[in-house]
Amino acid sequence: MSKKIGIIGAGGMLEYHAAGFCAGGADLLAICDMNEKAAQKAAKELGIPHVFSDSAKMLSELTDLDAISIITPNRTHRPLAIQALEAGKHVFCEKPPALNAPEVNEMKQAAEQSAKTLMFNFNNRARPESYALRKYIEAGEVGQINSAQAKWIRRTGIPGFGGWFTNKEMSGGGPLIDLLHMVDLALYYMDYPNPSHVLAQTFNDFIENKDFKGPWGIPDVADGVTDVESAAHGFVSFDTGQVLSFQISWAEMNKREEVSVTFQGKRAGGMIRRLFGSDGLDETALDDCELYVQEHGRSVNRSIITEENEDMGRIRSAENFVRTIDGDEAPLNSPAQALALMKIIDATYESAKSGKPVTIS
Repeated sequence: MSKKIGIIGAGGMLEYHAAGFCAGGADLLAICDMNEKAAQKAAKELGIPHVFSDSAKMLSELTDLDAISIITPNRTHRPLAIQALEAGKHVFCEKPPALNAPEVNEMKQAAEQSAKTLMFNFNNRARPESYALRKYIEAGEVGQINSAQAKWIRRTGIPGFGGWFTNKEMSGGGPLIDLLHMVDLALYYMDYPNPSHVLAQTFNDFIENKDFKGPWGIPDVADGVTDVESAAHGFVSFDTGQVLSFQISWAEMNKREEVSVTFQGKRAGGMIRRLFGSDGLDETALDDCELYVQEHGRSVNRSIITEENEDMGRIRSAENFVRTIDGDEAPLNSPAQALALMKIIDATYESAKSGKPVTIS
């Protein structure tokens, strides 16, 4: 029997969640948004039969829901996920998992107590290139990854001024928490080793400069708060001896937007990279997926060819959630991994504030 899903949030990511859930064979039973007109519009476009403006009402009236999808601002992730888990529903939550590690730990405990699946939309794990590289890693062709470098850098990518994105109380942070995907992907390739220390620095040089605003049309809030970083750089060491460096920015003096993970293993290295075009995914955008090996005394760089995927795995990620709760696939991520990631993010902000390395317990 098809799983029945209720979606909370009628924003921009809805189209990907909906497409992925349908690809997995689920039925979209309800859409909930505080802006009921937005929910009604989405319901009409997607053929969703039930519309709500209150998630508690949706859960109480539609008791046959199997799962809830959360597509809302960051500060609502924890309460909405716990509400759904305590109601006996599986949960698929947008990134970031929550505002900080303690909140994620509460969500993890709620999932364990309810014996329900809790997953997060770390969609870059679901890109065709990511699947391809992961197969080489799982086959033992890369060996232990000693070091990795994660980047999501933008030149002009601040998502509005004064709104919830730039308000630390509402978002948890700036680009580091918003664009955490490449840090997560690097950790995924490294088999999520236990982090031990973080040394990091954040910068806010351009965070109030409207010349660095992104192209998404997010309105500014004149009397709003802008108190997050514009860039974050850090270095993570792990109990295993592995290391990870990262560079994440909304606004920084880069040539072009780059989304990438490069790694160096004991047997091979590799890279997954998207260089965005001057206007998003135009004809100048480039995608690379490569493996670096030594064969017969020669340095060999293998290009891994995969199908094109402009949505960066968003649809496939949602599909994996449905197939996970159906028992047909393994989950692409876990609450324990989300907690480890958020501990690194928390330690990054703490290190940047203190100017000292931070130990992660």
